[in-house]
Amino acid sequence: MSDTSTPADASPTTSETIECLLNRVSVRKYSDQAVTDETVKAVLEAAFRSPTSSNIQSYTAVVVRDPETKQKLSVPTGNQKHVAQTPVFIAFCADLRRIEYALNQHQHNLNNNNLEVGLVSSVDVALVGMSAYLAAESVGLRGLMIGAVRNDPEKIAEILGLPQRVYCVFGMCLGWPAEEPVQKPRMDMGMTVHYEKYDEEASIESMKSYDTALAEHYTSRGIKTTPDSWTHDMDSKFHPPQRDTLRQQLKGRGFDFR
Repeated sequence: MSDTSTPADASPTTSETIECLLNRVSVRKYSDQAVTDETVKAVLEAAFRSPTSSNIQSYTAVVVRDPETKQKLSVPTGNQKHVAQTPVFIAFCADLRRIEYALNQHQHNLNNNNLEVGLVSSVDVALVGMSAYLAAESVGLRGLMIGAVRNDPEKIAEILGLPQRVYCVFGMCLGWPAEEPVQKPRMDMGMTVHYEKYDEEASIESMKSYDTALAEHYTSRGIKTTPDSWTHDMDSKFHPPQRDTLRQQLKGRGFDFR
């Protein structure tokens, strides 16, 4: 009998998950179809199986449906109308409250927490958020991430009733899509994937071609841009520095990052 089994080193080049990611786009307009509580629960249950450093599970998701609350959230996030109009907004938060409780039970506290504590909790919730995004897309939902919650972490905390040692790292709009945006080109993998050692020269050399590709994308959609589209955008986004008071605001919420 001939052996028709798949060789151990023959891995598939595609899958439903790979195709889902390859076709991913940010969607800002949603249909009137209801996103049920059961669907949101299923998405989050799957997301909460994401890797977590040392099993700390230092994350909390706040699911927001109330139109008034979503409207309030839209203001500090830059008056983004899709934040107010999304069927469901999920705030993904780094949460040290349970860890603090565990330490208190053993006569310790988090008063001297450092960069590692804030970083690991933020990474934890980022893994959960991306897993939720992928789980949602796998059932046909669409959305986008909202990093602008960090424009004013104190205001976001006030709106959501977040206690001390909890801050919103990013939000996610979620709904059934009412649009199919054109996918934005990504950088060539020669810029972002290196083998054995970091190849800065190859990364820099590829940047001009990405500037051109992104400029062509925006121009084709009637969006004003420059020939050096990406590098120009990055210069405008990071000079002067954004959210210059963020570190102090997060320290006020109990994340020292020192």
